Amino acid sequence: MTRQSNHLDQLRRTANDMQNHVLDEYLAGHIDRRGLLRHGTAYGLSAGLLAGIFGIPGAARAAGKPGATIRVGMLGPTGTINPITVGDTGGLCMLQQAGEFLCLDDPKLHLKPQLATSWSSDKTGAIWTFKLRKGVTFHGGKPMTADDVVYSLARLADPKLGSNALSTFKGVLSPKGVVKIDDHTVAFHLDAPNGNFPYLVSSDNYNAIICPAGSDAAKYQDDFEGTGPFILDRYTQGRGASFRPNPHWWGGKVLPARTEFSFYTNQQSQILALQGGQVDVLQQIVVQGAQGLLNNPSVKILNLRSSAHRQVHMRCDMAPFTDKRVRRAVALTLNRPGIIQGLFRGYADLGNDSPFAPIFPSTNKSIPQRAMNIAEAKHLMAAAGLAKGASVTLTTEQVQEIPDYAVLIQNAAAEIGIKINLKIETSAAYYGAATFGNSDWLDSQMGITDYGARGVPNVFLGAPLLSNGTWNAAHFKNPTYDKLVADYIADIDLSRQRVTSGKIETLLLDETPIIFAYFYNYLAATAPNVSGVHVTGMSQVFLQHATIA
Repeated sequence: MTRQSNHLDQLRRTANDMQNHVLDEYLAGHIDRRGLLRHGTAYGLSAGLLAGIFGIPGAARAAGKPGATIRVGMLGPTGTINPITVGDTGGLCMLQQAGEFLCLDDPKLHLKPQLATSWSSDKTGAIWTFKLRKGVTFHGGKPMTADDVVYSLARLADPKLGSNALSTFKGVLSPKGVVKIDDHTVAFHLDAPNGNFPYLVSSDNYNAIICPAGSDAAKYQDDFEGTGPFILDRYTQGRGASFRPNPHWWGGKVLPARTEFSFYTNQQSQILALQGGQVDVLQQIVVQGAQGLLNNPSVKILNLRSSAHRQVHMRCDMAPFTDKRVRRAVALTLNRPGIIQGLFRGYADLGNDSPFAPIFPSTNKSIPQRAMNIAEAKHLMAAAGLAKGASVTLTTEQVQEIPDYAVLIQNAAAEIGIKINLKIETSAAYYGAATFGNSDWLDSQMGITDYGARGVPNVFLGAPLLSNGTWNAAHFKNPTYDKLVADYIADIDLSRQRVTSGKIETLLLDETPIIFAYFYNYLAATAPNVSGVHVTGMSQVFLQHATIA
């Protein structure tokens, strides 16, 4: 205990105010070891140091024979691989094969250093300073410096460039707020305090790979110039890609001799390829259509609880959803436990119509869970003057279980007299230009949209629900909600965050602009002789330590 106390005293002397606050929270019993590791690493404390002092177990790296060709099956990217505009699972997986982030959000929502070795904030959470790793080079041989970080992240925050990352950075970071201190130090002067900011420049923000200063994002697909463990061999639009190891990677030896990605248009073709030995890894599987894999001893399932989900938005400015009682009524028709069992075989958590997934430490779990209540739903419809029902159109995309979910919603709503007409499109047609007035997603009366996992709920709270949110398909505008979110995001104290999250959850249960019925586990699959494959709930696949026995 004396040795632990000595190490702790030394850590306290070097820690800043916010880091010491996290340590105080742990020592006072307000957060557990998982909370200490998660929040400590978010504020720049070393995960290894915390593990050494407090005995927190770490993850072991898979061992195996190097030199294999690792073959991956996945859904193909929907467009050009451009770090500014990519917004689909296929595209983001391609980005992170060659590109890297300032820090990495691991499956347990702990931040780990990547191109940044440490980070810290001022006591308000409004200025964050990142120390960059020295000795890192891009594939072409150019050293990575603060100039590259400033260039890469400032352009993602620029509203003029149509960045997909504006869903993360809007109201948080402006281009002028990314400031070079010296060649290996960058400061972020935020538009407002943000206690979770390091997650927004981590792998959580999949567009935030660091590219060479002055590079043309529109030409990224030509060479995939990055700092990562793999260098592009070939990229063929709609067909696949291959990569070779980066012999100068800062992270050490890359174990595969080669990686190959094959693009498929559906899950069944991927499953057949895995069973037939044409691929070794499937980037992602969903239960619907993959039931035969889940208990198959010849397949290894990688299973992660996550915050990934589907959002069922209802246009708050379009009848009949202008009346919140109608929106609540639709939500009350859903048998959520039945949906989780029917669509996911139990590989999901219940949603309570807010972005606060059970996996988030800041979720207030004292708020009662919404459950199916047809009698109450009918009462709400009658009170809204719609006892005889209504007719609406639900537009969505042909992705994974979403069409089946749409049918379940259609059947459930019929119980209270709402006739839902389904319009199921390709993803490209559904998202369109992803701008208001040019997107079935953002313009539809009612829709279902897929959202990948995040390590913190900030993006889910902001982009689809703030009055000025870039993804506000529900056209929800509520100043009280906007203020609560600002308070939550600015706070650095977990216990206070939970109080605010409870207020947000309660408000959204009342307003119900979006139905969050479930948060599904992220599932990937490999052949049984494959080890060292690391996946995230964001659909990223890290292969630098992959081996085949």
